Amino acid sequence: MAVPARHWIAPEFGGPERWRFVETTAPTPVQGEVTIRVRAAGMNPADRKHVATARPGLTLPAPIGYEVSGEILAIGPDPRIGSGDAQVGDEVIAFRVQGGYATALTIPAEKAFRKPGPLSHAEAANLLLAGSTAAEMLDRVRAEPGETILLHGASGAVGVMVLQLAALRDIRVIGTTSEAGADRVRGFGGIPIAYGAGLEERVRALGIPVHAALDAVGTDEAVDVSLALVPDRSRIVTIAAPARAAEHGFAAIAGSQPESALFRDRIRGELVRLADEGLLTVPLARTYPLADALEATRFLAEGHPGGKLALIP
Repeated sequence: MAVPARHWIAPEFGGPERWRFVETTAPTPVQGEVTIRVRAAGMNPADRKHVATARPGLTLPAPIGYEVSGEILAIGPDPRIGSGDAQVGDEVIAFRVQGGYATALTIPAEKAFRKPGPLSHAEAANLLLAGSTAAEMLDRVRAEPGETILLHGASGAVGVMVLQLAALRDIRVIGTTSEAGADRVRGFGGIPIAYGAGLEERVRALGIPVHAALDAVGTDEAVDVSLALVPDRSRIVTIAAPARAAEHGFAAIAGSQPESALFRDRIRGELVRLADEGLLTVPLARTYPLADALEATRFLAEGHPGGKLALIP
């Protein structure tokens, strides 16, 4: 049966001040679908950016949010999800959904995976977007065991995932950060280095050859230093400076790109496995009630929350 719910929508393009928290219904799942009771919705800068202006394929009103953690309320005739067989009551996470800022939603079953046991719902709801982005960045620059990479924005959500995945592969990371984030970078196995004037010289002074560069911040400094230190531009990637990437001939990736989407879908199961084995953690800064999504979005927009945010219905 259909489930009454509430969710956040963008009735028009623009900032979060235009969003509305409205009544809705999670439809009865049909073949290949499941209905999830949301226990936590992950928050990402993309949630806001994707409804800021009109773009192909986006219609109004647009539901907000791309990843959740919760439990199965109902399942269609085929009791399988992305991680295998499932049943009502199973705890799951889902990624690349539409409308995660909700109390319940019905989604394609292949997008749901068994929730990693060691993670809380708030942590699990923030695993897959940051984790799959980090994994794709490492894959795109062909990072290998024994190499050293320069990571811009190492103390952020994607940066912390890069640090963990790199450590599992014996890849050394020099990570740019503020003074406040240095201990976080060090704690996840990276070599913290302060961003700002003189960054290139500070990296060179370490005496460690840099084989590849990953940019998670998009500043001119990050791009310029990457270009100066990594001669092979196929080993530079950004998630935040597409114009500079086009200008200088290195890769810019985004979940909206078909190639990126395919990679991120393929890597979901591996990220869930690593988290289930306690090898991936999700630093959590704060949770907010779902009804306070606008306040949470303002806090996220400040840029330095110190960990992930989650909305709790």
